[in-house]
Amino acid sequence: MQRPVTLFTGQWADLPLAKLAPMAEEGGYDGLELACWGDHFDVRRALGEPVYCAERKQLLEAHGLKAWAISNHLVGQCVCDVIDERHKAIVPEHVWGDGDGEGVRRRAAQEMMDTARAAAKLGVGVVNGFTGSSIWPMLYFFPPTPPAMIDRGYRDFGERWGPILDVFGKEGVRFALEVHPSEIAYDVVTAKRTLEAVGNRREFGFNFDPSHFEWQGVDPARFVELFPDRIYHCHMKDAVVRQDGTNSILGGNLQFGHPGRAWDFRSPGRGSVDFESVIRALNRAGYAGPLSVEWEDPDMAREHGAAE
Repeated sequence: MQRPVTLFTGQWADLPLAKLAPMAEEGGYDGLELACWGDHFDVRRALGEPVYCAERKQLLEAHGLKAWAISNHLVGQCVCDVIDERHKAIVPEHVWGDGDGEGVRRRAAQEMMDTARAAAKLGVGVVNGFTGSSIWPMLYFFPPTPPAMIDRGYRDFGERWGPILDVFGKEGVRFALEVHPSEIAYDVVTAKRTLEAVGNRREFGFNFDPSHFEWQGVDPARFVELFPDRIYHCHMKDAVVRQDGTNSILGGNLQFGHPGRAWDFRSPGRGSVDFESVIRALNRAGYAGPLSVEWEDPDMAREHGAAE
């Protein structure tokens, strides 16, 4: 099955879209998955300026590119998270406001609603992103975590995302959660519970990224096989596990790229993800959307990695 190959612009947000688009064209990409940060796609301008979306599309078309999805991971993270100073660095000032946690969560929810409206205006049918999670800090169950606390976390997620998904449904746009540690869903078990928490609404599915499963010991292809009708978008990213008997898979509080880390991200084909099994699973699932390269490799120049 032939699919478009796109480049996710999140790791390129320091470059203006006018400079990145010709680079993507030269690299042979079919399109860009536009991040809603940097200058790549501005949700408020999309809704407030009549010609903004048309100009974005014209810029892409001038370089033979299309957009099948936009992504608002950073704001989505704040919808359910326990807010702290880290979040100030990732969201726009109008979402952060005075930094009060509940206020940030409400403004982030509104921004995600507006992202659905902006996506519809741009003419794309998928918004990728994160949801955040009030219970991720309880990953290790000590002090003992009673089931009721976890139940409350999933209820909180469902209550906060229900109104957001109402807007997605109205606009005819789907939200694709990137299943990922620190989110409400990070493996098969939590993905199932996440779907249940939103009543299995069709507006909600997954942005499948095999790298996040690889280092956890979850079979990426198996995830696709278990959720074939919920794969709304697909990232292409690799990972490598390099435990040496001294380092934990939890990362040791080391930054990405540190040689002592037990795992790290890699450019596609440079890690241990079995991409043949992944693509075969996507074929069987009937996934016809883009394969979007999310390039993250701390030991490689990104221009080289993206071109490769």
